[in-house]
Amino acid sequence: MVQKYQSPVRVYKYPFELVMAVSDGSNSAACLAMGSSFHESTSDDGAIQIIERSCKLNVDAPRLLKKIAGVEYVFFIQKNTVNWKERTLLIEAHNETFANRVIVLEICSYSVHPENEEWTCFEQSASLDIKSFFGFESTVEKIAMKQYTANIKRGKEVIEHYLKELISQGISFIPRWTPPNDTFPRPLSWSPSYHFLFSLADKLDADYIERYLGQLTPMQESCLIRLRQWLQETHKGKIPKDEHILRFLRARDFNIDKAREMLCQSLTWRKQYQVDYILQTWRPPPLLEEYYTGGWHYQDKDGRPLYILRLGQMDTKGLVKAIGEESLLRHVLSINEEGQKRCEENTNLFGRPITSWTCLVDLEGLNMRHLWRPGVKALLRIIEVVEDNYPETLGRLLIVRAPRVFPVLWTLVSPFINENTRQKFLIYSGNNYQGLGGLVDYLDKDVIPDFLGGECVVSFLHQILHQEAVKLFSWAQSHLPSLKTLHIRVVEILEGESVVTWDFDILRGDVVFSLFHSKRAPEANRKEAMLPNSSAAGDNVQLIGKNWVLGLDYSHVESPLVCREGESIQGSHVTRWPGFYLLQWKMHGPSPCSGTSLPRVDDVLASLQVSNHKCKLMYYFEVLASKDFRGSMSSLESCNSGFSQLSGATTSSNQSQSSSIISR
Repeated sequence: MVQKYQSPVRVYKYPFELVMAVSDGSNSAACLAMGSSFHESTSDDGAIQIIERSCKLNVDAPRLLKKIAGVEYVFFIQKNTVNWKERTLLIEAHNETFANRVIVLEICSYSVHPENEEWTCFEQSASLDIKSFFGFESTVEKIAMKQYTANIKRGKEVIEHYLKELISQGISFIPRWTPPNDTFPRPLSWSPSYHFLFSLADKLDADYIERYLGQLTPMQESCLIRLRQWLQETHKGKIPKDEHILRFLRARDFNIDKAREMLCQSLTWRKQYQVDYILQTWRPPPLLEEYYTGGWHYQDKDGRPLYILRLGQMDTKGLVKAIGEESLLRHVLSINEEGQKRCEENTNLFGRPITSWTCLVDLEGLNMRHLWRPGVKALLRIIEVVEDNYPETLGRLLIVRAPRVFPVLWTLVSPFINENTRQKFLIYSGNNYQGLGGLVDYLDKDVIPDFLGGECVVSFLHQILHQEAVKLFSWAQSHLPSLKTLHIRVVEILEGESVVTWDFDILRGDVVFSLFHSKRAPEANRKEAMLPNSSAAGDNVQLIGKNWVLGLDYSHVESPLVCREGESIQGSHVTRWPGFYLLQWKMHGPSPCSGTSLPRVDDVLASLQVSNHKCKLMYYFEVLASKDFRGSMSSLESCNSGFSQLSGATTSSNQSQSSSIISR
């Protein structure tokens, strides 16, 4: 495999002639040890000079490898072409030792800065192709690239050292070349290669990299430049910013092929969903603006933008149902886009690279209600999208007041989070976020929010989505006039070992929930099927015939559960037999009184409260293959459930699902 290197443009703030006085063409990484020249030529007017010479390089390789190879030094052939008229120097070098086994090519160039003729630009590129080397190809490749990048740094230091020494001797100016007075420039019989001349618009400057992107090794700089150049040559759309490209390289440990694949997939996704314009086009729904408990809040001690999310105080279940998963995802994308924008602003503000942000998550109030199946599914999808398209944007995640239920959530989501990202998580339970070792290590005291014991009032995070918001849900509704009417959903299971899962909220009244199994297909009563409401809803009919006998035609597979108003119920059942499974909800009335006892006050009040003979619930159910369900987040259920469950942490795919608001 051919290894390639491309340097950034290094700018010496000295004239070309002064740099040439100390360079002597020795800044080639492969040829720092100069040898004797064996060919020199000069054009008639003296403007162009060509020097070819042999150079030797002492390779820092293990003694055993040197002994096997039988050499102590590697010899190179170097060709220097200086054009005093155009003020350019081209250095071309290739190896002479092991030329039939290893091919090393290097090109270095000096030229005048296109915007300031008193400055000199330098860049270099190289390639390494190892055909064979006694079975040590991989080792030699690593040694060669390590040696090369070390010499690059050394070459820069050598030039800067001698420039300062020259100036200290009082030599700060060398006149430019001028043609002889008695001759005119004549056409040359040969033409040197000037393909190394460049425009800074297409290159990256070393000072720019250090100022805006941070400290990078020579090989990391090379990967960034090569990937950027590849995008300029092949990508038809908008070229992402350098810090954006760098994030994908870091996410793939600077493997340029893997980073290119990841970046290309992300660019396609951005174009498909118009993410580049989301900050201009996205307007959160009013409900989201009112009840989403998160927002930007100054920055941390390292200058990273700080985002605060009070997840435990947010009705995630209500939000997902109210605005839908897509709207929530787009809102998260807008937050990430805003985060990148704020990083750029802080980079300019603090004068150093700020490429990521800090997130502070307060989990006070987190309970099993937050671990609602569709909500967790939405969370996992958001994590997947962010991991794929915003790598290396999270600098630190501070999780405070983690409750006892947090390990359940962490077990679910952690497998979907990149290992590099997980290492940035700091988790505090109880009050151990206070004091040394806590938030004060990462946030200034005047930035810590008041609800975490700080002095800063964060008013936009104090609102909580209440249960009243469910009135805004645009879900299908159906009404039945009779107290005794049942609501039943039928699930047909063709094979055993499937899993039926359910999730419902009791919005009004009390409900009894049951799960039955039957080998017979239920049929709707004709009279009830002709009711206006039943034709609209399609499921508000009596499916269990009056002639059916419990224990004969159908049977309980889960005991009846009384569900009170305001409760959130989650549960699951592993099916043992094929057939039809019936999820049944019916209104729960007061228990009948015995003939010798007086009616209780609670029962009388309950009968008066349900005089409008209606109850209301919102439900969701799905059928999963057993292999997909086991250990999945769909096994989560609330403490109120009391039905069978499984547990674990892998994503499941649903075979069928339904959701609705039902009124009785």
